[in-house]
Amino acid sequence: MLSESSDRSSRTPQLRGTLLAGRLWRSVSDESAFTLTELLVVILIIGILAAIAVPSFLSTTSKAVDAQAKELVRTAETTAETLGAMDSGSYERVSTTELNKEEPTIRISPSTREAYLSAATSAKNSYSLTVKATNGDEFTVSRSVNGVLSRTCASPVSKKGCGGGETSTW
Repeated sequence: MLSESSDRSSRTPQLRGTLLAGRLWRSVSDESAFTLTELLVVILIIGILAAIAVPSFLSTTSKAVDAQAKELVRTAETTAETLGAMDSGSYERVSTTELNKEEPTIRISPSTREAYLSAATSAKNSYSLTVKATNGDEFTVSRSVNGVLSRTCASPVSKKGCGGGETSTW
């Protein structure tokens, strides 16, 4: 039996190169790596999760836009009641400019970034205030002659922004 050192020295350089290449190939192929199938499955799972998350996120954004408009119309309602109290119960002075003058946080200039008070009509014992949200939804608060308040929503652009429909109350 030959010793290992004599066995190595008796090998030809070509044989030594082939054995070295074989060892190198085995070490490269033995390394842990992801297969193409595993990568495709991961990408598929990420795609499915994104398909679930994106509509949920868009719904949340729409709700936030509507909440901003509702907050503005409620502020305008409180200010209209203040004007009425200052004028002995008459709401004739309620207008977009008067509401803005009394409460400067009420935006009256049309904007694509923030909700704004788009209309204010009034009579001696009643008024109607409409705020337009950035997504086109319109929120209206009306006070009838009897003092009854009503809140309505109209969605002329998306046709489903008011509780899933074109119009609703809130």
